[in-house]
Amino acid sequence: MRCPSCGGTKDKVIDSRTTGGGNVVRRRRVCLQCNRRFTTKEHVEEELRLTVVKADGARVPYKRENVYEGAERACYKLPVGEEGLRGLVDRVEEDLFGNHDREVTSEQIGRYVAKHLRSLHPVAYVRFMSVYRKFNSVEEFIDEIQDIRQRVTHEMPQQQALFDT
Repeated sequence: MRCPSCGGTKDKVIDSRTTGGGNVVRRRRVCLQCNRRFTTKEHVEEELRLTVVKADGARVPYKRENVYEGAERACYKLPVGEEGLRGLVDRVEEDLFGNHDREVTSEQIGRYVAKHLRSLHPVAYVRFMSVYRKFNSVEEFIDEIQDIRQRVTHEMPQQQALFDT
């Protein structure tokens, strides 16, 4: 592991913990050259290869980065940190690998992302849905916002303030 401060390659692990439902190992390290402490995270690489079936019928290998980037665009300039995004991708992958053996449609991936974005940040959810459902009118936005507003009022009152500004 390369030190982010000095670039040295000699370090010592001083603490290891599992996070993300046991799917991630978080390690605290100290560089033996400059004594700077830093954190690394290890994810399990799935041996099971998942193929994504696109809307046009094309088949491509599943890439975690694509889910992350889509969620990141939906969360642009919102108070959702990198940890929140990575947690969302972890939950989407739990759904994907838990419910699909070989193939999954891009539409199914979109449903999983939407499900988890809804609880992460309602504005990010509406942004994502505008692309996922291909909104063509203001009325479609209004309907989706009214639906999420009702859910937030009933399920997550602490996030209601996001809609009151």
